[in-house]
Amino acid sequence: MSTDDESWDRAALAIALLRYAPSYLGGAVIRMRASPQREMVLQELAPLNLKRLHPSISDTQLFGGIDLAATLKSNHLVDSTGFFENTCATLLVMAERCTASLAAKLAQQIDRDTGQCLIALDEGANGDEEVPSALAERLPFHISPTVRMPSLWASVPEGTGRHAPAGVACQPEDLIMLAHLAAQCGIDSLRAPLMALRVARTHAAFEGRDALETSDLEVAVSLVYPHRATRIPQEPEIEEEPSQQESQTEDQGDTQDSFELPEGEMLVEAIKACLPPDLLAGLVPAGTMRQSGGDGAGQKRSGNRRGRPLPSRPGRPDGRSRIDLVATLRAAAPWQPMRRRQQPDMDGLLIRPSDIRLKRYQEQSDRVLIFAVDASGSAAVSRLNEAKGAVELLLAEAYAARDHVALVSFRGDNAAVLLPPTRSLVQTKRRLASLPGGGGTPLATGLKNAALLAEQSRSKGLTPTIVVLTDGRANIALDGSANRVRAGDDAVQMAHLIRAQGTQVLMIDMSARPQTNLRELAAQCDGQYIALPRADAKTLTGAVSASLSH
Repeated sequence: MSTDDESWDRAALAIALLRYAPSYLGGAVIRMRASPQREMVLQELAPLNLKRLHPSISDTQLFGGIDLAATLKSNHLVDSTGFFENTCATLLVMAERCTASLAAKLAQQIDRDTGQCLIALDEGANGDEEVPSALAERLPFHISPTVRMPSLWASVPEGTGRHAPAGVACQPEDLIMLAHLAAQCGIDSLRAPLMALRVARTHAAFEGRDALETSDLEVAVSLVYPHRATRIPQEPEIEEEPSQQESQTEDQGDTQDSFELPEGEMLVEAIKACLPPDLLAGLVPAGTMRQSGGDGAGQKRSGNRRGRPLPSRPGRPDGRSRIDLVATLRAAAPWQPMRRRQQPDMDGLLIRPSDIRLKRYQEQSDRVLIFAVDASGSAAVSRLNEAKGAVELLLAEAYAARDHVALVSFRGDNAAVLLPPTRSLVQTKRRLASLPGGGGTPLATGLKNAALLAEQSRSKGLTPTIVVLTDGRANIALDGSANRVRAGDDAVQMAHLIRAQGTQVLMIDMSARPQTNLRELAAQCDGQYIALPRADAKTLTGAVSASLSH
């Protein structure tokens, strides 16, 4: 496996090859958080004259389009130049926030082989935040050295060659060997061996050679394959020598279809030496986007459906927003006399960029109702039946209101998500067919699980609301111990957590007499408190609907 010093040595070699032939190699992924070490790595890439690109760039800025200001001023069509109008080396900052749409457009630029060089700067804090696979698989290098920089690492090596990498001679067996090694590493993309061949040619030209050698192939596989590997490669098996009779039989006809891989074992060892330390923890291809409900850097929360129109706003068209024509004309109308005096030779309406108004819509998210049901004690059966009926009634209304429903049950010393957010009536009835009851009241654990489920739902674009059905007699703490005082303190702590999340809470008191501590707990999480000592499913549904509609 890779060590700290070796990771910096490979980073220096990759940077040196990029500086030698940036257009031929195409770029790299640099995964490093903001630090002095990252600044040193970027400083080594300064000779490329990197042009910074932000993930929020518009299509007009990226590819060019109509220069609205110049067009309105000159009264004839004027085009603007785009980011890729000229060949340049690009630094994509915050690459982990790159959208799938932008990744596809950048991938098209790379596939055109116009000499563009892209450095994707991945600043993700968690393993879930990575460069989109559409970009990562098109970039040969994945530079991710350890945080600790060795004291001897001063600068990247300088090449002595003056050859063009594309002119370096190679044998057909070299490419076949690279393809076999990619298969042994579990790499299913044909881009990997092709990029490894380019890296090998670049390394040979970098060293002043005009033909590939084994050392060039070893460098190529050590820089291109380890971060793409999905399994640990194995050494080629040594086949037994055939008998003399078999050799004479197979001597004719098969000699042209078979070849030996004398360096195969050496190259496999080179790949294994560069594999990341956490390879066995869970291998994925480089840049694969994992689905996660986390809230780290790069997490973007937005509505998942468009709502009613909002008042238009001033702005510049970016290829995604629509121009509000009526509002634009209304903004330009008062200025027409003054503009007419300034430009008497112009015909028609005189519109300036400041007059442009863009349409806006209210982004709405589907709501998810998370029922946290107390299933403890002698009244568990009745409470669960009431919750079951309320969930089914609310689910029937969800088809019109686009609400989702989830169910968390807490009893004994733990809590469980019995029903994840769903709008499936069949699935709900199956999950609610039999619900266990009895035991202590781990109210804090139930609130904790409901808060986690609310945060996961929010990361998926849903608006969570927690509905708690309990008698408020918490007697099980978060650690599972039977301690009423500690259980009450833990419940207050979870209420503060829910309030910090900004999740709407509806606390329903199902005890025979209203509990003061439950009313105070609802106030701790800025929620509503409703006392329903003898409510059936229909009454409970009506109370929930009335409270949430305000």
